[in-house]
Amino acid sequence: MNHKYVVTIGRSLGSGGRIIGEQLAKQLGISFYDKELILRASKETGLARSCFEQADEDFNPMLSGGLFQNFFQDVSFSSETLFRLQSDVMQDIAKQESAVIVGRCADYVLRTHPLCLNVFVTAHLDDRIRRVMEYRAVSADKARALIEKVDKKRASFYNYFSNKQWGSAHSYDLCINSSVLGIEKTTELILTVAKEKFLI
Repeated sequence: MNHKYVVTIGRSLGSGGRIIGEQLAKQLGISFYDKELILRASKETGLARSCFEQADEDFNPMLSGGLFQNFFQDVSFSSETLFRLQSDVMQDIAKQESAVIVGRCADYVLRTHPLCLNVFVTAHLDDRIRRVMEYRAVSADKARALIEKVDKKRASFYNYFSNKQWGSAHSYDLCINSSVLGIEKTTELILTVAKEKFLI
């Protein structure tokens, strides 16, 4: 029997979702994947990392089926193909090891996995703006604009590929506002839920 488990984390920009995911993986002693997933997908498929990064950043549901160029092999791939390839890598990870996976519709991709906890992390807008200002070194206005832009892209990507609603409570097992408890205690709360769910 497969006792490997996965925690997937969807997050709004500036919510601290990535930091929470990293801390959670460290406390559980399991692997962590965010951008690392792109690197692994690139290695396992032989496609340029830039292909997955471009599809990740430039996805537009109005242009679904659009092509992304692998300049090293002079081959083009649709966003759907790249999503499928990345999904295959996620499924392989879930079979091979326990892990925390951030973003990329991981909850939908692993929807049939028997041991999966799907979490969405958000935060108060002021906290999100402050956090983005700090790690992007931008003004409050630019941070707010970036939040709106990135959240819109994440929602479009998620809603298109999963046929669910990004950030909506019914799409996840647990939705939490990290502003209420702070990053450390939010991590502890998710850790408690994970231990209960996976009996670890």
